[in-house]
Amino acid sequence: MCGIVGYTGPRAAGQVLLDGLRRLEYRGYDSAGIALVTDDGDLFVEKRAGKVAVLRDAMGGDPPRAGIGLGHTRWATHGRPSDLNAHPHSDCTGRITVVHNGIVENFSELRDELTAGGHVLASETDTEVVAHLVEDAYRGDLADAVRAALGRLEGAYALVVMHRDEPERLVGARLNAPLIVGLGEGESFVASDAAALVAYTKQVIFLADGDVADLRPGSAVITDRAGTVVERPVDVIPWSAEAAEKGGYPHFMLKEIHEQPAALRSAMAGRVRGETICLEEIDSIRDRLTGIGRVELIACGTAYYASLVGASLLQEWLGVPARANVASEFRYSPPPLDARTLVVAVTQSGETADTIAAARLARERGATVIAVTNTVGSAITRESDAQVFLQAGPEVAVAATKTFVTQVVTLVMLAAEIAQHLGRRTQAEEAELVGALRALPEQAERAIELAAATEEMASRYADAAGFMYIGRAFGYPAALEGALKIKEISYLHAEGYAAGELKHGPISLLDADVPLVAVATRSSVYDKLISNLMEGRARDARVIAVATEGDARIESMATDVCFVPDTLEPLSTILAVIPLQLFAYHVAVARGRDVDQPRNLAKSVTVE
Repeated sequence: MCGIVGYTGPRAAGQVLLDGLRRLEYRGYDSAGIALVTDDGDLFVEKRAGKVAVLRDAMGGDPPRAGIGLGHTRWATHGRPSDLNAHPHSDCTGRITVVHNGIVENFSELRDELTAGGHVLASETDTEVVAHLVEDAYRGDLADAVRAALGRLEGAYALVVMHRDEPERLVGARLNAPLIVGLGEGESFVASDAAALVAYTKQVIFLADGDVADLRPGSAVITDRAGTVVERPVDVIPWSAEAAEKGGYPHFMLKEIHEQPAALRSAMAGRVRGETICLEEIDSIRDRLTGIGRVELIACGTAYYASLVGASLLQEWLGVPARANVASEFRYSPPPLDARTLVVAVTQSGETADTIAAARLARERGATVIAVTNTVGSAITRESDAQVFLQAGPEVAVAATKTFVTQVVTLVMLAAEIAQHLGRRTQAEEAELVGALRALPEQAERAIELAAATEEMASRYADAAGFMYIGRAFGYPAALEGALKIKEISYLHAEGYAAGELKHGPISLLDADVPLVAVATRSSVYDKLISNLMEGRARDARVIAVATEGDARIESMATDVCFVPDTLEPLSTILAVIPLQLFAYHVAVARGRDVDQPRNLAKSVTVE
């Protein structure tokens, strides 16, 4: 989850690092630090608990002049957030520094061994053992020493190492955690995310598991852990540095909510053609789709809620069992997996450790795996047989918004494409869906416009004791996602429930201090949902309803109503979630929360 950035070249390395850390802070903000080999040949290290701004202030101005350095912003795992536990970490000689994202699973054994050998380890972190392992292995060549140290590590890592006596050289390595190399004119970069580099270069190499990158200002040599040179393709980042800036909005989250119409257009670009849907990305596996006997979707958090929509449609349209699975549980009670199983792995970052591990298991057992992700070159692309990208652009706020709606629309298109390929849907059904998809971006714009009232509403609900969100059918995933959003950024407790389950226990929570939020858009189960809504009213709960424009009936039943445009029921999740996102945002702002960087969270979960 942590953010890593490194640089070697003619620029002022300290400023490159601080800029990169600022752009990576959504990956972790418990502490931050940088290390530089200065132009005078000294090793400068500064690190502080807190955000990057605290680190910058601690330096009292510009960092020392240097052409090489590495930096880190931390999401704590081993060891509480503190100045001492902040990265970078150094060895006994004070010449070697390391930054690390991941977990060294055997760090206790390594720590004991190193201590017994005379090493002095000062922090509570697992990362510090890496610096001392490199120290033990160093014989004048940093890359060789890093490769030797990697052979001792168990777990997951993305790490970058620097040695004071090799003042133009950085060595990076990855295993089950993201790390990319940036290529410039006479300069090299390394980072955990392209956001840190795109202001300087768009030419990047996505390292594969087991890769070691040996970086100097004019070269980047990639080897495996044995030292054999390997070739990796150079990719071009398709978005600009400006796309990862706030653009005048007070928060990234609000900007990204407003970007959803454009994100939907981008997700459908080249895929909605005439009256058909065409995903060329799955052409290479079409022959395997004919014999599908079941579909398993694997995902975590927001992506899991999007997968509920995909599972419903795949089951309905293909006529085979399909279900969404929480990826973190998938390996511990896996369903039957074989060549007749299609697995769809959904992960925004493409680096979610639980989803990657589940996808790897599925492939080992013969299943065909399709990855649905926003990140070209990410780890999930190497654990899948085909990749369908969201094309949503960068998402910086920790709480997902535009990636949720693009995950849903991408899964809808994927389900329709497979069903059409298998002859399970008629041309008329396809044309109806295409028409609804074409209308969706403008409808999302309208939903944002109609949700302007959520700002005033939020001021009346910001002191609620908690919230209960309910929905049925395609409203249920929207309810789950709405509840998650308000939990993530306002720190208020909220539960998302299938509406029919309300009376089986959760209804006991409802009273005047616990509002009921009901997704009540036009659907085949509308009347049943209204009955559940009335159950809440009967318990004195204030009711917020998300309803379809033109629904006059709902206004007499709800305390507040957020209207959205009418659409096909499978697409209603996308429009219904927009006012719920904005409501959560405004409640969080009213409560004075850090909307973009909520406590205890990070954008991508790269550890189990």
